[in-house]
Amino acid sequence: MSKELNSYQIAQEQIKEAVKKLGLSSTVFDILKQPERELTVAVPVEMDNGDIRVFTGYRVQHNSALGPTKGGIRFHPDVTLDEVRALALWMTFKSAVVGLPYGGGKGGVACNPKEMSPREIQRLSREYIRAIAPIIGPEKDIPAPDVYTNPQVMSWMMDEYSKYKGYNDFGIITGKPVIVGGSLGRNEATARGCSFVIREAAKAIGLDMKGATVAVQGYGNAGSIVARLLHEMGCQIIAAVDSTGGAYNPQGLDPVKLAEYKKENGTVKGYPGSKEISNEELLTMKCDILIPAALENQITEDIAKDVQAKIIGEAANGPTTPGADRILTEKGVLVLPDILANAGGVTVSYFEWVQNNMGYYWSEEEVNSKLEVKMVNAFNEVYKMFKNNKGVDMRTAAYMVSISYVSEAMRVRGWLGQEPAVAKSRQVNLA
Repeated sequence: MSKELNSYQIAQEQIKEAVKKLGLSSTVFDILKQPERELTVAVPVEMDNGDIRVFTGYRVQHNSALGPTKGGIRFHPDVTLDEVRALALWMTFKSAVVGLPYGGGKGGVACNPKEMSPREIQRLSREYIRAIAPIIGPEKDIPAPDVYTNPQVMSWMMDEYSKYKGYNDFGIITGKPVIVGGSLGRNEATARGCSFVIREAAKAIGLDMKGATVAVQGYGNAGSIVARLLHEMGCQIIAAVDSTGGAYNPQGLDPVKLAEYKKENGTVKGYPGSKEISNEELLTMKCDILIPAALENQITEDIAKDVQAKIIGEAANGPTTPGADRILTEKGVLVLPDILANAGGVTVSYFEWVQNNMGYYWSEEEVNSKLEVKMVNAFNEVYKMFKNNKGVDMRTAAYMVSISYVSEAMRVRGWLGQEPAVAKSRQVNLA
């Protein structure tokens, strides 16, 4: 990854700007710019042919001022330590912006699960969780699914950790199947939270959701579900792309049938009645709402110059570079930053952890209702910060909201010396 697009350096710059805008001391930045703890592990796995392959895994715990660290585990060939650092850092502020009693953590293994059998992935999952077991736990660091991991992988990891501890410990991990302590509503949580934030943003700028056009980059779990939910709100899904191709129809695509087509064919490319489009064509097409739901650094400065959307809802982590952010702000595009827009996943993960700790489980309706309250309140707080601070974009506003709470927690815990208070106390409220 080039220096310009190093996610960790991008994340540090985002913190620096927000700390400066809040008038906090350099000590706050010095603490927040780097993780509290990071672990690199060798993960030996027996492959189906009997060979042993050693994979490199990571677990990073960024900040625990507000509570135990929390964040997903991804299996991807391009996983690096800097990427995991950046993702852990973003998780700290994602949790804080929606008022969760969590810090940020993240994990990853450099591997290509597309080239591995289910048995090999299971062995990798178990060996990785054993390797990081000494630094995780329901009171310390709670993993969850991320890119190319899923409820089944989480179940294997929970089972292996329970063997390590000698008793069932469902609260060690979230995003599990419901039968072993998972929460109803978790599978759709990231997308549902994103749809709530997009709906509130549309209200704020006077955009009618009925007939609003939507383009989705990345048609996996988050992208396909947010497309369906926005369609249910009255939006028209006109384009989608994935890693192998795209589909476009100005008259609209059926998001459910498109998801079924992708499941059967492995791509949205070639969907009946659609025209093939490229990734760049989708990002720059005329639409009301653009949803990047793939990987980091997709909307660059070159792309941003041609973006025509009114709202960008970042279902992915870090899809917009800092240079692109500046261009989009100048153009008047309302960017709903990742730490706000895709915080629905960690919010329902928090609900799952609470339910595990209580041993009492909520209905899906209750989960979705509590999620809506959280996401709407978070949007309103960030949008208020945005409107009340001239020259501040929505991303910086979100960081200002979250950093104010994290820094206040650090202050009252004595981590900052005589740093003045900047935030009112905010208790978690599930009502």
